Amino acid sequence: MASAIIKPFLPKSSGDLARLGVVVALLGLIVFGALRYENFLSPFNILTFLRYNSMFALIALGMAFVIMTGGIDLSVGGVVALASVVSALLSPYHWFAGLAGGVVAGLAVGLLNGAVITKMRIQPFIATLAAMLAAYGTALLLADNQSVSVSYDTGFTAIGQDDFLGVPIPAWIAIAAYVLGWMFLERLSSGRHVLAIGDGEATAALMGLKVERTLLGVYACSGLLAGLSGVILAAQFGAGQPTEGVGWELFAIASVVVGGTLLTGGAGSVGATLAGALLLGMVFNVLNFENGLGWISLSAYWQSVIRGLFLLIVVVLQAKLTGRGTNAPLTGS
Repeated sequence: MASAIIKPFLPKSSGDLARLGVVVALLGLIVFGALRYENFLSPFNILTFLRYNSMFALIALGMAFVIMTGGIDLSVGGVVALASVVSALLSPYHWFAGLAGGVVAGLAVGLLNGAVITKMRIQPFIATLAAMLAAYGTALLLADNQSVSVSYDTGFTAIGQDDFLGVPIPAWIAIAAYVLGWMFLERLSSGRHVLAIGDGEATAALMGLKVERTLLGVYACSGLLAGLSGVILAAQFGAGQPTEGVGWELFAIASVVVGGTLLTGGAGSVGATLAGALLLGMVFNVLNFENGLGWISLSAYWQSVIRGLFLLIVVVLQAKLTGRGTNAPLTGS
């Protein structure tokens, strides 16, 4: 009797197990932080955490849809840097000019990625790697190899620094993006097409699905969300930063994989991706508190090391749970 009651709530697959695990880990880390650190649940720490990590949540969402198709987008970090510079340069004209400029810059790179992958049949790894280098180079050229100050007179900084109903505006933007992403994946046939392409592009084409159009849309979405992150970055810190964004693609990939999305495509969850992004952000938040206690002393450079190790461990565990070898292809066009 008891088993019959709890059976519907039990994980039905390794993917469900991973998604449940990331939520449990996130809640466990929050409880640990609340018990160990005096100001962990203070309004200041919570709001700062949400304000900063909203940028990573946005690029993780775009990356999730890309990985669901069996692809990869290494350009998001470069797009963030480029968008931050473009939005900073346009911010003196109007706050909307800064917002639109950064978003359009990201969308343009995403569309370029999608076109190269679908029309020229270039592997996503190579296409987006080239786009990443081009984006960083363009950002440095536009910024003349230095940070670009934003305008404080047009209200542009409100996008990254102000609150609405007590919640940071960047967090509201991320929430809206995830709600739309969830509706797309769970309620629209186009969302199922994304997963079908990840299961097998050739099979999806035989089923009559518009593979090229879907892939183009997925990479455009990833670029758009990365561009939006760049806008928030410039507004939040008061400057477009052409050298920022290094390693952000690793954070996005780690968030997606931690959330149970397979690197080989065909399965994934928007909600678990958000939990994965929050979990990784929470890990570094806890490490910052530990630095304050003096038990450890980790510089910011260690964050990339920790992200890399974290991603490696999760990928290995995912391969074991799914019964797939670690030599499974990481990308597909």
